[in-house]
Amino acid sequence: MQRFNYVAKDAAGNEQRGVVEAQNMAEAQLVLRQNNLTAKSLVAEGGGKKKSALNLQIKLPKIFVSKRIRPKDLMVLTRQLATLVESGLPLLRGLRILTKQSAVPGLKSVLQGMSEAVEGGATFSDALAQHPKVFDNLYVNMTRAGEAAGSLEISLARLAEFLEKAQKIKSKVKAAMTYPIVVLCVALGLTGFMMVAVIPKFEKLFTDMLGKDAQMPAVTRFVINVAHNFIDYAVPLVIGAVVLVFVCRMVNKTAWGQLFFDRIKLKLPGFGELIRKSSIGRTTRTLGTLMQSGVPVLQALDIVRDTAGNAVIARAYQNIHDAVKEGDNMTPSMEASGQFPPMVVSMVDVGEETGALPDMLNRIANTYDGEVDDAVNAMTSIIEPIMIVFLAVIVGTIVIAMFSPLTQIIGQMSGG
Repeated sequence: MQRFNYVAKDAAGNEQRGVVEAQNMAEAQLVLRQNNLTAKSLVAEGGGKKKSALNLQIKLPKIFVSKRIRPKDLMVLTRQLATLVESGLPLLRGLRILTKQSAVPGLKSVLQGMSEAVEGGATFSDALAQHPKVFDNLYVNMTRAGEAAGSLEISLARLAEFLEKAQKIKSKVKAAMTYPIVVLCVALGLTGFMMVAVIPKFEKLFTDMLGKDAQMPAVTRFVINVAHNFIDYAVPLVIGAVVLVFVCRMVNKTAWGQLFFDRIKLKLPGFGELIRKSSIGRTTRTLGTLMQSGVPVLQALDIVRDTAGNAVIARAYQNIHDAVKEGDNMTPSMEASGQFPPMVVSMVDVGEETGALPDMLNRIANTYDGEVDDAVNAMTSIIEPIMIVFLAVIVGTIVIAMFSPLTQIIGQMSGG
């Protein structure tokens, strides 16, 4: 028998440390799981490098998980695997089928490694946990809960539905923002080109034809002055912008910095409410899906906190987690945070009273997904004409400024 030092979390989310005796690492992890402990690390006494509890002594080929594994690829994989398992096909055979038909090199390697792990005796959730860059805590914990309840096919189906809805919302938001960003880039590029290459030539023409002391229209003087400032300070401005972005990114990596910027995001006119609704919709669906799959509520709240996408909302879920850990309901802490609309608080309260909280959370998510969809469509319909007018004003101002002095030149030539 070997002795293994472990660090694990219990069902309440508390960290536990101790020693377990077992024949090997796989058996040691099984003992921990039987005692409702989720291992974070497991180290054999007497030497050796520290091994993750999820490695199980199964040597998987070292792979490089490329960025080509997109959320859409993972969504399709989950739906296909759920369909195969629901049809009664053994899990290992399903993994091998998906490995053969996968056209994504990175995903193919991951599936190959998972097949070898399952064939070597690992559970499916442990095989998933070997690839944290591909399968997050939400994915791993839902499959682990499904395995424990003997309903892996149901967990996979819920995961597939969750990923499909998340991808749908993400695609809509991305599509809505593409047009204004493209128009803004075109406007800035066109303006920069005219400031550097066109306006100085017109200024020289005006000086030659009208003289240095000639009085030009106010709009022309304004545009020429802007062009001079742009040319003189373009390099410092670009360097300043790069430095500012770099500093903001570094500050955003700190806990207080991320909280500061995320709080600003929630207060942005129009966009703030959209960000809040999107985050609440995503987190309530995640929490409802996890609870339906049998994941303990404290563990589910930990996962939701990490996937909130906004530090302010994440802090609110941490407060909810702490309150539930002390034996309270979610509703008082949720209301006290001030981050959840009264409708959400009321529906959660009803869900806790009736014992149908997971279903109520999914109802909230469906409602907010619809509101996000409507808000995105409304924002798109408003932004498009605004961007067109913005571009027209910039180009129109420059054209008017450059052609107004031409009337004076034509008048002088006619009079002469």
